[in-house]
Amino acid sequence: MTAPLRADAERNRQRLLAAAKELFATRGLDVTLDEIARHAGVGTGTAYRRFPNKDALIDALMVDRIGEVAAIAETCLEEADAWRGLTGFFERALALQAADRGLKEVLFSSGRGRERSAEARRRIGPVVTRLVRRAVEAGAVRSDFATTDVPLINFMLTTIVDLSRDLEPDLYKRYLAIVLDGLKPRPDLEPLPVEALDFPAFQQAQTQWKP
Repeated sequence: MTAPLRADAERNRQRLLAAAKELFATRGLDVTLDEIARHAGVGTGTAYRRFPNKDALIDALMVDRIGEVAAIAETCLEEADAWRGLTGFFERALALQAADRGLKEVLFSSGRGRERSAEARRRIGPVVTRLVRRAVEAGAVRSDFATTDVPLINFMLTTIVDLSRDLEPDLYKRYLAIVLDGLKPRPDLEPLPVEALDFPAFQQAQTQWKP
């Protein structure tokens, strides 16, 4: 059993977590542990005593953030209307990622925050699969829409967030509306030109992305 930290050590730990949360949200995961320590107002040695490396800090910080995304997915699954459940997940999950660049990088990276990225897939993936399957079976979306389309659409839209953050932070909502309109079934729909990635291919694609 791990002994509880002394009061001053716990205060320093919380200061480091608060500083990391702010810097990761605004700048992404490229910030160094030294920069986080300076932002927290603690010494570098103190930072390394609390967290041996940046990945340990990412893992500690992202537990709650991953939980928030999972909770969004589970709440959306409780929505009686399949279309509203799926679109609600897109809207709420994207809003969370738009406000936190580091969360986006953890969700899509197989490198940084590896443990939390794996946890995200374990917790969120099955619920999103159910959201998609339910929407397809209800005829709420086009029949060739697939589960792996969801994270890739998220990735596209959060890239727009990164590009327009300082110009129009809500610009991604315009393109989300366009994407969602394209998911609706219509009599004149033509088959998509390429099939969706299966899960192994999607995971391989993740390993090739460098934030």
